Parts: sequence; structure tokens; C-alpha cells
Amino acid sequence: MTAETLYTIGHSNHTEDVFLSLLAAQGVSAVADVRSQPFSQYTPQYNKDALASILGDADIQYVFLGRELGARRHEEACYVDGRAKYERVALQPLFQTGLERLFQGMTRYRVSLLCSEGDPIACHRAILVCREIKKQRPVLPIQHILPDGATETHEALEERLVALHGLQPELFGDLTTLPGLVEKAYALQASKLEYQPGEATP
Repeated sequence: MTAETLYTIGHSNHTEDVFLSLLAAQGVSAVADVRSQPFSQYTPQYNKDALASILGDADIQYVFLGRELGARRHEEACYVDGRAKYERVALQPLFQTGLERLFQGMTRYRVSLLCSEGDPIACHRAILVCREIKKQRPVLPIQHILPDGATETHEALEERLVALHGLQPELFGDLTTLPGLVEKAYALQASKLEYQPGEATP
């Protein structure tokens, strides 16, 4: 089943049944795992092989794209002062290859990105991956599946992001418009999430 919408979800600490019900409610038929390290000490059902089996039993396809779209990077060009900067990650050929694989998959399946955090605003799937998807496919609807089963559009997430950082329009400079405020909010949130070796970041 193809779809006009891309979904995202965080497995959080959901039971298998709850997790599958969240996907089923949106008709998701394929999951693209964007965790750099697809393992969970506290929720082992979401380890890569176990998750692939769980999804397969539910007739949902699984693909691992953590190497391409994960936040932990091996490319030296991504790092500034020891942190993997999102704007540099997005420029990497491997990252762009991952986006192309995702877009190709969406021609056949209704796809949800998967990471660990329940709230997408605290996850690179929204702040890095979906931000870049919107640059390339600005009219593509993105819906974030929240832990309670509700969905949030990516535009609503951006508004929430601006509010989270307490940003207000200014008379001059880059913050005079909503797009400017959104870009500033992305930069502030990325600075909180960007991977630094030794940190536990997806």
C-alpha cells in the first residue's frame, strides 16, 4: 500500500501489542529504522532482529536505515568540535542515499520512520531527517505518531518547537518571519541533540 503521507514513531517503552496497534491505526505497512544502534537494553523487543520478527508476523516490512539516516556518524566531515553537526550530516552522500531509498520505498508502502524517543521533538528523526525531507519534498505530509496514539503534523511540531525555545518575532534580522523562527528553533534543538562520541544518542 503506497501513501501520500510519511509517518514517524518512537518505540518508547510500549509493549509489542501497543506498538503494533499504533502502526495499524495509521495503516503503516513498512517501518524504516533510523536508529544508529538498533538495540535497547530496557526494551529488548525492539532490538533489530527481534523487531524485524515482530513486524514480519504483523505483515509489516522492516528496513534498517540507521547507517544512512542515523545521528551517530562515521564521516569525519560531520564533526565540528567533537559533535556531529546536523547540517553537515544532511550533506553526506550516504545520508542522501538513505533519503532516496526512503522515497523509493514510499512508492510501494505506507512508511513510518522509527526511532526510540516517544516525543519526536526530542529525536533526530524529526529535527534532522524530517527537516531535510521537507526541504526536498515540501508538500509531502508528515505525521508523527505520538505515544497516546494521536498524530501531530510536522508543521504543528515546528510551531511547538518555536514555543519550546520561547522564540518571538523581532523587528529586524532573521527572526522577523515564522520561517526564520522555525530555522532558529531547529538550530537550537539540534544543538541539544547532536551526537558527541561517548553520549547515548540514537
